[in-house]
Amino acid sequence: MHLTDILIICAYLVLLPCVTIILSRRGSAQDFLSAHHDLPWWAICLSLVATETSTLTFISVPGIGYTDGLVFVGLAVGYFIGRGIVALWFLPLYARGAMTSAYQYLGERFGSKVQHVASGAFLATRLVAESVRLLAGMLPLVWLMGQAGIAVNQVSLLCIIMAATLVYTLFGGLRAVVWSDVIQLVLYAVGAVFCVGLLWPKISRGDWALASASGHLSLFHHTHHVLSDPFTPLAAVVGGTILTVASHGTDQLLVQRLLAAGSLRSARAALIGSAVLVGGLFGVLSLIGVQLWLVHGGVPLSALGLKSDDLFPHFIATGLPAGCAGLLVAGVLSATMGSLSSTLNAMAGVLLTDFGEKPGALLKKLTKALHPRGGALVAARYATVFWAFALVFCALLLGHSDRSAVIIGLTVAGWSYGPTLGAFLYGMCVPTATAGDVLKGLWAGLIGMAAFMGASQLWGFKIAFPWLVPLGVFTMFPVAWLSTKLAKRPKIDLDSDKI
Repeated sequence: MHLTDILIICAYLVLLPCVTIILSRRGSAQDFLSAHHDLPWWAICLSLVATETSTLTFISVPGIGYTDGLVFVGLAVGYFIGRGIVALWFLPLYARGAMTSAYQYLGERFGSKVQHVASGAFLATRLVAESVRLLAGMLPLVWLMGQAGIAVNQVSLLCIIMAATLVYTLFGGLRAVVWSDVIQLVLYAVGAVFCVGLLWPKISRGDWALASASGHLSLFHHTHHVLSDPFTPLAAVVGGTILTVASHGTDQLLVQRLLAAGSLRSARAALIGSAVLVGGLFGVLSLIGVQLWLVHGGVPLSALGLKSDDLFPHFIATGLPAGCAGLLVAGVLSATMGSLSSTLNAMAGVLLTDFGEKPGALLKKLTKALHPRGGALVAARYATVFWAFALVFCALLLGHSDRSAVIIGLTVAGWSYGPTLGAFLYGMCVPTATAGDVLKGLWAGLIGMAAFMGASQLWGFKIAFPWLVPLGVFTMFPVAWLSTKLAKRPKIDLDSDKI
């Protein structure tokens, strides 16, 4: 890398917080968490894509494309169907009131205990999943920065990125997060398209015929390993659909953006538009992997001395002209910071909104003691700083794995997605359900999924990440249903005012 690349990277880290703060405006705590419910649908659409496509996506998908072809595009089919279900079924529930948290629906339907368990599961999942994202993103970034002549270790870079992200997240709230997501997505999407254009002249028509014959242009794996392979048609379409219903219908990280829309129509437009964009981004990143497979003559990654997540960073550092490499490194930084800022704001919102009676109230009392005139807005900022320290600590504690980082992140999310989705669905489908029924099912699902995932690690068997969410739903539902059936409830006489 050249001096130009170093200057571009440094300029990005300085300019992004400044531009984002200018685009956003300071306001109340409600505005900090909901952006006053007036963001344009297209900005929310881009923010959704930026949030769900983190460093893991940008780094890992080209490596998966190198070994498996366009299979991530096949997943986008299920993602599109799942978003349609959320738009039709879930968004009207959130549009009934000015909610700032997805779990407020559970609180209104079943009371605070169910809301607290679901919110707590979200916080635990986000803490671990985002820590995996952070740590996975640091290794290629440290290597890329080293190639650029910037000597920095993993911990130092982690702290620099966290500090830069905190600047605009603290001062601009959700509005700043969304606008930074827009800038970041445009940056790394344009960079990915540029890479496709740069590699295209190096590949002949005969090479594409080879890619087709090898299965690298196929959207699915056609094998009998339906439960263990996430890229079979059944796993990608059915499992991907249910996974998306859980993530975009019940996960505060993504629902928070939809709640910031000004109307149900705008939220639906943003959600469906994001399905098209994420499919296109998966296609571009996967195509880079296929192109690199052709350029290298189809040799295994091991023959190149690379792991799956090393492929794209290596290409950025060695295969791009001066200036372009710096923009792509800034793109990787964008993916990391966009996902991180979204997580910090969402977790702060859940802590204050869903735990207002206990941890949230304690935080507000502490804020009042330190800043008597600070109010709820300062409490929201303290919550953001708290989660920033927690994420850094957890990231350093977890270590890293040789598995593809994007697969690890999706697997971690599978622990709580299924039971939480089950709680929402049970509340929608069973009018007689009570808080006790759902609470029993929710705890059974969370404990059952933890036991299953621990056993799978211990005994070496695995289930593809798209199936983890259906498994969690099917673990939660029978316990809740059994509780409903066994409960002795008085029958209602429709012809009388008495029970």
